[in-house]
Amino acid sequence: MKKALEFLKESGAFYLATVEGNQPRVRPFGAVFEYEGKLYIATNSTKKCFKQMLENPKVEISGMNKKGQWIRITGEVANDDRRKVKELALETLPSLKSMYNIDDGIFAVLYFTKGTATIASFTAEPETFSLYM
Repeated sequence: MKKALEFLKESGAFYLATVEGNQPRVRPFGAVFEYEGKLYIATNSTKKCFKQMLENPKVEISGMNKKGQWIRITGEVANDDRRKVKELALETLPSLKSMYNIDDGIFAVLYFTKGTATIASFTAEPETFSLYM
């Protein structure tokens, strides 16, 4: 999990894919952090992507670093409404404080309940690993 987290942090923006009906939906994300050994993302509970993840928790993330490597994380997510997780998210990602606060009713964090990551490039064999061993 730590390797995937560090890769996403290094990438800056990454892309989250969800499903709406039978149509894939992709959007840029940047808020990622770790809590209790799990990989978390943060979003707004009024956004379509949040509702899509609640309806169908299967997601994929893809990102690319400056070395020309890319990551694909495939898994399932779950909402975590605990106050202490949101507090940590705002401490870890201070840029979120301009958009959210813990009691605003819209700040949402989700974590991967399971997942597999693959780091690949054009010059090396892909490396695949479980987020949680």
